[in-house]
Amino acid sequence: MSQNGQPRIGVFICHCGTNIAGKVNVSEVVDFASRLDNVVVSKEYKFMCSDPGQELIKQSIKEKDLNRVVVASCSPLMHEPTFRGAISEGGLNPFFFQMSNIREQVSWVTEDPEKATKKAKALISAAVRRVALHDPLIKKEVPVRPEVLIVGGGIAGIHAALTYANSGKKVYLVEKQSSIGGHMSLLDKTFPTLDCSACILTPKTSEVGKHPNIELLTWSEVEEISGYVGNFKAKIRKKARYVDIDKCNGCGACWENCPTTITPSERVIRKGEVIIKRVEKGN
Repeated sequence: MSQNGQPRIGVFICHCGTNIAGKVNVSEVVDFASRLDNVVVSKEYKFMCSDPGQELIKQSIKEKDLNRVVVASCSPLMHEPTFRGAISEGGLNPFFFQMSNIREQVSWVTEDPEKATKKAKALISAAVRRVALHDPLIKKEVPVRPEVLIVGGGIAGIHAALTYANSGKKVYLVEKQSSIGGHMSLLDKTFPTLDCSACILTPKTSEVGKHPNIELLTWSEVEEISGYVGNFKAKIRKKARYVDIDKCNGCGACWENCPTTITPSERVIRKGEVIIKRVEKGN
């Protein structure tokens, strides 16, 4: 059966018991749909989502050589996968399908039966026009990279990195500052327990630095993200440090000559009318 070429559309309208049929004149809508462009069959059934209802759709696909299907019933959230499965079993690409919600959007919210019937016709007409333009989609499987990129080394980023790393995933933690900790590292106490900020943060930062599954990229920024879900590529710019971090032991001797740190050459202390000036060494 050809799934392309001239559209051959089947329209299937559900009564949904009395949920739809109690307000919408289904027979009138079926007759209306049968006269729409490219529609070769229009049928109704009490419960289209039932096994007999799905079988009706599959049989019609084969007998009428349908290459598009419209089902007018309830919310796509509830039964779109059901009907896609049915038309797939009928030999049709499951994406040559359009669902029209004439229950939640029509019968349940329209008091006047005549207006409800008119609105149902409009929605089905729109669905028929739309499904005629559908292109086939093909599902495929692609390999997924399990690595995780976390941008920002504040307490939230630190906690997320440790959670993922402890589950066995490789984690890249990118922080634009020279050290992690974020705003929490500037606090004395934390709300609401008034616990010491450093007492909470320090063990976590130490664990991040030692964790075998975490690659810490400080003084770095994300410049570009490309790819798609499961296969992203990130371009990270590492800013110049002027320090060999493999040899650095944190002694602080380099601070005096660091080009990125402004150290005042003179400290002014005011005490009443007396001004004391102290010249800092090494500047």
